[in-house]
Amino acid sequence: MTLMAPDYRPLVRAVLDGYALDPWGTHGLAHWARVLENGLRLADATGADPTLICLFAILHDSRRLSEHRDPDHGLRGAQLAAFLRTGLPILSALPDPDFDRLSTACARHTDTDLHDDPTIRTCWDADRLDLPRVGKTIQTRFLNSGAARESETITWATRRSESGYTPDWIKTDWGCE
Repeated sequence: MTLMAPDYRPLVRAVLDGYALDPWGTHGLAHWARVLENGLRLADATGADPTLICLFAILHDSRRLSEHRDPDHGLRGAQLAAFLRTGLPILSALPDPDFDRLSTACARHTDTDLHDDPTIRTCWDADRLDLPRVGKTIQTRFLNSGAARESETITWATRRSESGYTPDWIKTDWGCE
């Protein structure tokens, strides 16, 4: 898989510039890439906005202060998105309603709630499908969509998560070595 336009590298660089953890740690680049791929896999079935999925994947854990418990990290990620919106075209080009959905997805992604918006649902499912990387079992009751609950999807995501799969496109599309 290779991502096409828009160019996410300026956003990734801006996030990593203030990232407090190891960028290759549990909540870093490989996790963001798996969340992105999980979300894009679900998007056709859910009707989610692929651009918002990509932005969510990069931003949702962008301001974690700990690899362990950090209850306000999603809110801090949403605040970072708001701060970066004035300087990064990829965020400033978003219409306000889309930016609001991105902010909600980031700020509340660790809630156990379900959501009505298909893009927010898909973002949350994409993240939850990568929980096996931290030794957690995916629990279908916390998944928002039928596409995410499919056993084939869960098996696919679990294998990638547990193995620490890192897509090659991180090097070219995100400029990360």
